[in-house]
Amino acid sequence: MIKSIGDLSKAAGGKLNLNAMLGVNMMMILGAYRFCIGNAAYQSLARTTEYNWEEQKRLLGEPALQFMGAGAETITLEGVIYPQFKGGLRQVSLMRAEAGFGIPLMLISGNGMAFGRWCITQVNETQTFFLKDGTARKIAFSLTLKKYGEEKKAGALGVVQQLVGAF
Repeated sequence: MIKSIGDLSKAAGGKLNLNAMLGVNMMMILGAYRFCIGNAAYQSLARTTEYNWEEQKRLLGEPALQFMGAGAETITLEGVIYPQFKGGLRQVSLMRAEAGFGIPLMLISGNGMAFGRWCITQVNETQTFFLKDGTARKIAFSLTLKKYGEEKKAGALGVVQQLVGAF
């Protein structure tokens, strides 16, 4: 049963053009928060995937490594906000509010690529170039996300889940 845009995107094989469907231009959506040129546009997206290898000691030989499966996956988004241009001053506060719900959020790119569910683990901001009342004219931000880690399904559903999650 399709309950959300994320479910709809996954049902379409992980690719669904949300910009065309919703009539908007966005780079990515995280839960209810939209990243687009008109608000908090990120300038870089760094994705890291860890792989777990355990060392097995051997008698009179070099240790061997045994693959134990995929490890943590993180995404870091970095960007700049010019609040007087578009979007206003509350954009980083909205990111923090989204993180404060304490629930994994669906991450979908503007072209409909479903990345699965992610948790916001860190929000950083640096304000610079102030007006005389202390209002920042430039806000640099970074957002760190960690993959939630879905339960693996058995059988054919697990294969489909793995294929869709690979994007």
